[in-house]
Amino acid sequence: MSDDHGWKPPVDEDDDDEIDETAYKSAKDAVLFVIEVSSSMVKVPPARDSKKSDTDSPTSAALKCAYALMQQRIISNPNDMMGVLLYGTEESKFHDEDESSGSPAYPHCYLLTDLDIPAAEDVKALKNLVEDEDEFSSLIVPSTEEASMANVLFCANQIFTTKAPNFSSRRLFIVTDNDDPHADDKTQKKSAAVRAKDLYDLGVLIELFPISKPGQEFDTRKFYDDIVYNQLPTDPEAPAPTSVGTKTSSTSDGISLLASLLSNINSKAVARRALFSNLPLELGPGLRISVKGFIIFKRQEPKRSCYVYLDGEKAQIATGVTTQLAEDSARPVEKVEIKKAYRFGGEQVLFTPEEISQIRNFGDPIIRIIGFKPMSMLPVWANLRPATFIYPSEEDYIGSTRVFAALHQKLLSAQKIGIVWFIARKNAAPVLAALYPGDEQTSPETGIQTMPPGLWLIPLPYADDIRSNPEIPHLIRAPGHLIDKMRTVVQQLQLPKARYDPAKYPNPALQWHYRILQAMALEEDLPEQAEDKTVPRYRQIDKRAG
Repeated sequence: MSDDHGWKPPVDEDDDDEIDETAYKSAKDAVLFVIEVSSSMVKVPPARDSKKSDTDSPTSAALKCAYALMQQRIISNPNDMMGVLLYGTEESKFHDEDESSGSPAYPHCYLLTDLDIPAAEDVKALKNLVEDEDEFSSLIVPSTEEASMANVLFCANQIFTTKAPNFSSRRLFIVTDNDDPHADDKTQKKSAAVRAKDLYDLGVLIELFPISKPGQEFDTRKFYDDIVYNQLPTDPEAPAPTSVGTKTSSTSDGISLLASLLSNINSKAVARRALFSNLPLELGPGLRISVKGFIIFKRQEPKRSCYVYLDGEKAQIATGVTTQLAEDSARPVEKVEIKKAYRFGGEQVLFTPEEISQIRNFGDPIIRIIGFKPMSMLPVWANLRPATFIYPSEEDYIGSTRVFAALHQKLLSAQKIGIVWFIARKNAAPVLAALYPGDEQTSPETGIQTMPPGLWLIPLPYADDIRSNPEIPHLIRAPGHLIDKMRTVVQQLQLPKARYDPAKYPNPALQWHYRILQAMALEEDLPEQAEDKTVPRYRQIDKRAG
């Protein structure tokens, strides 16, 4: 753990045998919330007896979602941008335009938070808006005129073009309960479709978060099927979107609108970022397709992204400089003076950089299928490192998606796995891995995709990685009547649907770390106690099992 927090000098590519995740983490993401303000969106639902019933209007719930996501991003992704644009408001505001100059550039569009890296002031302002009813009611006033969707999308286009022109991931989150704006105006619909196509060509992905009105389901066929595109031309190799379509949030006794929106937005909050790009997957001699690799599961740890100097008038980000010194004279050592060596037989055997490169060269990066085995031959314990999710890419080999889908379906239907020779990148050590087919998984409650369909690369252990189990001493078994009584206790303490959901149990140490950072950044009172959802519910256990 100490190595993660200390300063580390830059490491040459030749010194790193593991997959480099730097490029995976450095991809920047820009998210712009576009929230509708209308009479139905600001209407507070009637009070109900249920404890989980709604107390927020749809607009208020959407702003709270934006606030929650901004809180997460300011700590976990400090280089990502976020912004909030309201449309349908009586007041208009865009950047720093002068209201006295005449009509606004984008009528009934109010740029609440400009697209930028969130600062503490932005989080405070959004927090005050969602918590102060007077400020909320004075600003969130629906317009008597309908806002032009073409104008809204063009406004978003300008924001992305000026604020995040070079970001690899740019996304537009639309939150609305109106499934058919401009119902009687085909010209406006066509104009909006053209503006959406402009965003698509710019590389902006539009995500729709529809809200159903009481007694009326949101119908995307009326308008938004022509606005929302499933894939971007700049990222055709990313995992396909949810096959069940756009999930609609609604108000009901069972789940609040805020919780439903948070669930839907969190499922799409993290941008798809590739670990390796356009790696050839060789199915046989002369038959190759290209794939990309993604990290789906990764252990989250509190890591210092930068050093901060606090002794000046204001906090400043410090820049680290590493200099290597000779032990005897303390003079700076040049890079050409440094030799690489391995200890063998009690002596240092020196190698030149060219010799090191030749020793480590096992060929070009590739995933080569060398055979197939039944799934039953892959034991659970043969899992050394996190698996890599791979998905087809059309950049190097046209038709990769079709061949990849055929391979995936055949492995699933035959219950087979592929055995592959895997070299992740240049100078990386080769790995024997299992090519495991994974089917699509969706949440039974929300219908949201929790796992996309694709193939998994599971590194297999070598003989040196497998250790024998320790000798088991004489096993003492409990008598039968105790086993019968304990069986009753265990049956009473089953998890809901007999399934452990890690999303319900955040890492308490990590959340406490982020909570302290958040309190310091926003100048809030430091919390006294961490919220730990992993603590057993003793009263409930006693009530159920006695």
